[in-house]
Amino acid sequence: MGIFTKRMDRKIAAYQRELVETHYREVENMYRQMRGWRHDYRNHIQTMKVLAADGDLPAIREYLVQLDTDLSTVDTVVKTGNAMADAILNSKISLAKSRQITVVCDAHIPVKLKMSELDLCCILGNLFDNAIEASGKLPPEQRVIRVYMDMKGTQLYISFTNFTATGKLTKVGGIFRSTKGEGHGFGLVRIDSMVERLNGYLSRNSEDGAFTTEILIPQQ
Repeated sequence: MGIFTKRMDRKIAAYQRELVETHYREVENMYRQMRGWRHDYRNHIQTMKVLAADGDLPAIREYLVQLDTDLSTVDTVVKTGNAMADAILNSKISLAKSRQITVVCDAHIPVKLKMSELDLCCILGNLFDNAIEASGKLPPEQRVIRVYMDMKGTQLYISFTNFTATGKLTKVGGIFRSTKGEGHGFGLVRIDSMVERLNGYLSRNSEDGAFTTEILIPQQ
């Protein structure tokens, strides 16, 4: 039993490292795009000045439309008040959009969290990855992920809901089993172990084709 547990811990740790590295690459790419747009800001202003001097209003309007479209691809769409949460949520929202998945996110973290940024990164990343994987099996018009985060008293509340192609999921041995594969299973186990270590509460529910995970983590 001890040997099996150690092997499982090593596999989960390796999966966690891979997950965090992937998250940071996604975040780095997003901010690289933002820095590139800001670098070009002065050139955009100069171009519009030239168009304005020529009195070419249609050209200015068209240029502004192009800039707005470009900026929307790198703009930070979620501002929770926590830098790590912003980075992970926005990178995953960008990934979801690239896969034709609608994300409805209402997230607020107005206080400094007691939990580590690594734990926050892994919990949010795993929750989002699970939701994205499940949503990808549905027709585009049915792909929706709902994210809600806020403080409930002294506890951080996290809720993820997504629709599933298999309808209501069933439990095996008291837990919902993953159908994605080995890595996905480690993700669920990792979330459970982190929430337990942080003295938190976790609930998963499958009803009417929607799968919801709710987490409460004390911050005092």
